Amino acid sequence: LPPVYSLDGLLVFGLLLVCTCAYLRKVPRLRSWLLSERRGVWGVCHKAAVIGTRLHVAVSVSCLLMAFYVLLGK
Repeated sequence: LPPVYSLDGLLVFGLLLVCTCAYLRKVPRLRSWLLSERRGVWGVCHKAAVIGTRLHVAVSVSCLLMAFYVLLGK
């Protein structure tokens, strides 16, 4: 994986955060436990989960493009 301090590393980190939070939002126990808070650190996870569920097509295409870039482009 690329380092987090580069632009592509930051994009990979952001996509992984959005995908993970959107997946955790689908689990009922974790949704009420982790993603109910809308402020602070957990608020960032809540907002990432909302982005992941509302823009699921764009996020999945971005994940595929980033995977090809990381595997073949570098």
